[in-house]
Amino acid sequence: MLKLLNVSKTFQGGDVRTTALDRITLEIDAGEYVAITGPSGCGKSTLLSLLGLLDTPDSGEYRFDGRNVTGWREAQLNSLRRGRIGFIFQGFNLIEELSVAENVELALEYMNVPARERRERVAAMLDKLGVAHRARHRPSQLSGGQQQRVAIARALVARPALLLADEPTGNLDTAHGDEVMRLLRQINAEGTTIVMVTHSPAHAAQASRTLRLLDGRILVDALQAA
Repeated sequence: MLKLLNVSKTFQGGDVRTTALDRITLEIDAGEYVAITGPSGCGKSTLLSLLGLLDTPDSGEYRFDGRNVTGWREAQLNSLRRGRIGFIFQGFNLIEELSVAENVELALEYMNVPARERRERVAAMLDKLGVAHRARHRPSQLSGGQQQRVAIARALVARPALLLADEPTGNLDTAHGDEVMRLLRQINAEGTTIVMVTHSPAHAAQASRTLRLLDGRILVDALQAA
């Protein structure tokens, strides 16, 4: 599904040039659940951004579903993202001025889904994630765990093939974090490919495969014991 070939990415800050990713070669099959780990600054979030088409490599090649998307125009990347990729962020990124249902529906508006279908899909997704009773509330009226459930609903309502999660439990207490991890396992079991960045060894162990990065390179690529 995803294939990186000798991908590198650098950032320039004043006179300092930092290599975030150094000749990464990686293949992720459909249906996998991959955890990306490593110390701060090792390239985890940069790798996730490249996989999610939010950034582009300086060199190398990226193939998404067999298509070489390296060098695609932004409009092409946006179209592919909307239809195929969902994102979950540590900070939830919910819009306070919108209700829970409106936050989730926003993802479908960008895809020009008809209004009636949007409402039906939003209601079904909120019900699935156990926050249907909060549909008319504002994000600030929800607990952290409920806000992350809404963020997951927003990511899934467009039925993406790939779900990218950047520290999805980072702002949650242990109980709510464990609940989010249970939801991710369920989502993966239903067929969605997941790539998750995490600092938690316990959460990484719940994935089927773990990548450990160091200094922009893949140090370890290991399957978890069944």
